[in-house]
Amino acid sequence: MSNAAAPPPEPGTLPLRVLIAPDCFGGSLTAQQAAAAIATGWYRSRPRDQFTIAPQSDGGPGFVTVLADRLGRRTRRLPVRGPLDSDVEAAWLYDQDTETAYLEVAQACGLELLGGPPTPQSALAAHSAGVGQLIDAARQAGARRIVVGLGGSAATDGGRGLVEHLGGLIAARRALAELDVVAATDVDHPLLGPWGAARVFGPQKGADRATVTLLEERLAEWAVELDTAAGREVSAEPGAGAAGGIGAALLALGARRVPGAAVIAQHTGLAADLEVTDLIVTGEGRIDRQSLRGKVVGSLAAAARERQTPVLVLAGQVDVDPAALHAAGIAAAVAISDYAGSVELALEDAVNQLMGLATVTAAQLGNNSPTRYR
Repeated sequence: MSNAAAPPPEPGTLPLRVLIAPDCFGGSLTAQQAAAAIATGWYRSRPRDQFTIAPQSDGGPGFVTVLADRLGRRTRRLPVRGPLDSDVEAAWLYDQDTETAYLEVAQACGLELLGGPPTPQSALAAHSAGVGQLIDAARQAGARRIVVGLGGSAATDGGRGLVEHLGGLIAARRALAELDVVAATDVDHPLLGPWGAARVFGPQKGADRATVTLLEERLAEWAVELDTAAGREVSAEPGAGAAGGIGAALLALGARRVPGAAVIAQHTGLAADLEVTDLIVTGEGRIDRQSLRGKVVGSLAAAARERQTPVLVLAGQVDVDPAALHAAGIAAAVAISDYAGSVELALEDAVNQLMGLATVTAAQLGNNSPTRYR
């Protein structure tokens, strides 16, 4: 996070304190790149505004790098089994001062690691074994607390891969019993049912209707084992469906669940920033109804609503109706794809297109008060 003081305002202008706090934009922009593009574009139209730059993450892609930047520590690298068995190099973070390891599911079994577009075949085959390897590495490094960012997974295996790598449910529960394991989830969905991992997120991972049915059946069988091991119905708990059901596995192994966005917010001092902010500008690759359930945009909007601070969303694509946005406390959401004229250009030239959209959006605000967005 950094603050840049603006020059003294000219007569007739109204400088604003703008908090720029985006998530990553899928595979096209990191949260840091998105924040820089928004700030640069906004400055072109409103150079006298004051900017606070605070890239965010909800536990999905970028979770580790955002924390590394904030904590001022270098990430570690570990070769692990990727979602389709080919080795990948996963980044993770260890804070020796607090004996805390920060892991990211997307580093070991993320959609970006498939080597191509997701398919029904990859949706069935993708696994989470690499996440188990990361947990093992954190234990061996001496971590007493392991925070696992959940989101962006290509797998819908309910965390079976990671559990099997750790020796099975009984052995894994025993190995993690003395540790504080935190499941930092990007959504609050349960494991099964119409709002579960397979039915809601399976199509995003390449699953067609028949494959979704297979994934649901497989998860239902696995849920019985998880619930039995935990002694409670962890499969129905909020966040169990996160990262293809890895949330359920971690809960069964004794983890406690927190929203991933809250972990980042704590480390970036977001609460203090919100107290001195006139306008929040956030964003992500695609805003839809899932964005409003535990992800960065929804979490920011909830916090801003308490303070009556207006929120603007700059997204790659917008797939949610204005009424839902308003109900969530979001004043407006605009799409890069609309500004660019196509999704293809929005992805291929993401930095410049987001920068341009920020310039136009700021210009439309002009010298007005941000209350026009409430």
